[in-house]
This record gives sequence, structure tokens and C-alpha cells, in this order.
Amino acid sequence: MPMSTYGAHEAVRIGASRFLGPPDARKARVAVTAVFFVHGLLFASWVAHIPHVKEQLHLGNGALGFALLGAPVGSVLAMTLAARLLPRLGSRRLVQIALVGYCVAGPLVGLGRSLAGLFLALLAWGVFQGTLDVSMNTQGLSVERATGSPLMPGFHGSWSLGSFAGAALGTVGVAIGLSLSEQVLVLAAPTLLIVGVLTTQMLPDEIAGLTSESQRRASLRHTLRNATMIVLGAIAFADMLCEGAAAEWSAVYLRDNKHTTLAFAGLGFTVYSLAMVSVRLSGNRLLRWQRPERLLPVLAGVATFGLLLGLVTNETAVLLAGFGCLGLGLALVVPTVFSAAGRVSGVNPGTAIAVVSAFGWTGFVCGPPLIGQIASAWSLRIALGLLPILTALIAFATARSIAMRSSIPGQGEARRS
Repeated sequence: MPMSTYGAHEAVRIGASRFLGPPDARKARVAVTAVFFVHGLLFASWVAHIPHVKEQLHLGNGALGFALLGAPVGSVLAMTLAARLLPRLGSRRLVQIALVGYCVAGPLVGLGRSLAGLFLALLAWGVFQGTLDVSMNTQGLSVERATGSPLMPGFHGSWSLGSFAGAALGTVGVAIGLSLSEQVLVLAAPTLLIVGVLTTQMLPDEIAGLTSESQRRASLRHTLRNATMIVLGAIAFADMLCEGAAAEWSAVYLRDNKHTTLAFAGLGFTVYSLAMVSVRLSGNRLLRWQRPERLLPVLAGVATFGLLLGLVTNETAVLLAGFGCLGLGLALVVPTVFSAAGRVSGVNPGTAIAVVSAFGWTGFVCGPPLIGQIASAWSLRIALGLLPILTALIAFATARSIAMRSSIPGQGEARRS
């Protein structure tokens, strides 16, 4: 980044931090944490319902994989829109708009009565999912910068905590016979009331005072030409393909291959979420203790070994442990990649996060149908064998990525100085 642009950006950051003060930053941190939590809560609450929806609509693995395309396709479509709207509206306003749409569109998923209906409902839900994902991460980066501390792992830990709670509530909902639409409505109503109020405490984005050169570099085209962004995007792609597979196929695998009950089948993703939230909630301390390019490969290696062992033995207990290892191994990848993307020189943070998110959600798009088609051709067990391969690649890429070495506030600045 040219020195004049960097100086202007730093002046805006320092000025904003002094104007906001610690109390405002703390309120914004609570608001961002709450939004991350409800995003994960609503998403994961429907996972335990997937086997029931599959049986209700008489879908095979391939057809279910196609239907599950809806949400990630909608999310990817939302990325381009979010990349253009963020510099104009700001992340605070976009979070509020997307949150309302997310809560309203969620119950429609349970009303689908055909393959096409389910796909379209998930598509609409995915548009708001993706928009909220980008805007809340951009706001999280603003809060991280205002406080001068690494907070992104904690924010994503809140998402995982919400995801764990949603998976558990979904399992309970299935067990007591609660429909998907009824469950999402029960969760969405207090979300709009409580979290909607908290979003008014969010911070303005650091976009004022940038030069014309900075504005040009904030363009989507310029961001896509950045080699560092491509590497970070590729890591996000592999990571979120694994996350999507765990969310949308773990319950189906336990139900169909191990012949568990519908309620028990939801435990696969519940164990995965519990392992992920445990690591993410301690992620700030872990990343201060060990550098990302050393810590992330070790965790990804654990995921590779654990899930591979579960699939090879095909024992229920070992499979559950394998899904737990997968959650542990992937826990810090996305928050670290997002934090790194938001600090890439010469790239607007909101646009950078939108691009990395687009790569990641493309993994979601490719993952469900890819797993479904492989399962249709061979078996779901063989299809899930793709995940340990991807986690091994993540281990290699995070160990070699230069961007990972400057992704934590303070650490990165100290190394550059």
C-alpha cells in the first residue's frame, strides 16, 4: 500500500478509536457476538431435520444433494451484492437488513413440499445467510481494529456456540415432534427483538477519508487479481466444503449407514459443533500462544487422522469422535483467514471478506452435490473420505501461507516493524 494511503487509513482508524472510546467498543463487541450466535443457531437448528425432510419428500442421496445446493448458491449470489453494498451502506446497516430477511425466510424451508420447493426456499434463505455472514464479519473486523485485540476467533466461537445450541435444539425438536417451521419461528422471534436492538450499538466502518487510489483498490476486480486473496480463498473453499459436508451429511450417514434413530443421527453434527466451539472460545489465547502457521496445520492434522480412523473402522463411537476431530481441526481456519484477508495491503476489508466468503460458500455449493453424487455412484462412506484429503491440504496450505503470519493484530504489526 502506498505510504499516503496507509497513513490516511491509520489516521481514520486512530481517530475512530478515540472517538468511540472503550465503552462503545465493548457494546459493539457484545452486539457482534450476539449476531454471530444467532446466525449459527438458526442455521444449525434445521440440520437434525434433514433426514426427516429427506424421508418426507422421498429423496435419494443425489436429489437431496441437489436440494441442499439452494442455501450455498443463494449465499454465493449474495457475495457480489454484499461486496458492492458494504462500501455504500456500511456493515451495521447491512447486518440489520440481512438479519430481518434471515429470520423471515427461515420458516419457509419447512414449507417445501417438493424438491423444487425445498431448493427455492433454501435459495432464499441462503441469500440472507450469505449477506449476514459477510456484513457481520466486516463489522467484527472493525471492532477488532477498534480494540486492538484479536477477537475474530471469539466471534466465530460465538457462532459455533450458537451452532451447537441450534443442533441440540434441533435434535430435541425432532424427538418431540416439532416441525421445522415451528422450530425456526420460535427461535427467530426473540432473535429479531433482542439482537435487532443490540445492532444499533455497532460501529461505523472505517471507510471515510480514503483516497481515490484506495477506492480504486477496493474494487471487486482488483481484489480478485490479488494472489494473496486467491490463496486465502482456496483455504476457505476447502474448509467450508468440509464444514458443509459435516452439517448436511453427518446425520444422513449415521441414519442410513449405522441405522440410528433420527434423534441420535443429529449427534454427529452436535459433537462436531461442540469440539469446534471449545477450540474457538479459547482461540484468542491459542493464537497468542502459537503462531497461526504452526497451530493450524497441527489442528488440521488431528482432523485428518481422526475422521479417517472413524470412516475406516466405521464404528459409531469412533465416527462420533471423528466428527469431533473434524470440528477441532477446522475451528480456527475461517476466523484466521478472514482476519488475514481484512489486513491484506491495498484491499478494502469489506470487499476482501466478501471475496473470501464467496470462495468459502462456493465450497458449500460444490460440497453437498459432490458428496451426494459420489455417494450415489459408490457409497456415502467413500464420499466422506474426501474430507480427510481436504483437511490434509489445509494443513499444508496454512503452514506455507505468508498471509497467515500477519493475521493477528499486534503480532503481524510487530513482525513487519
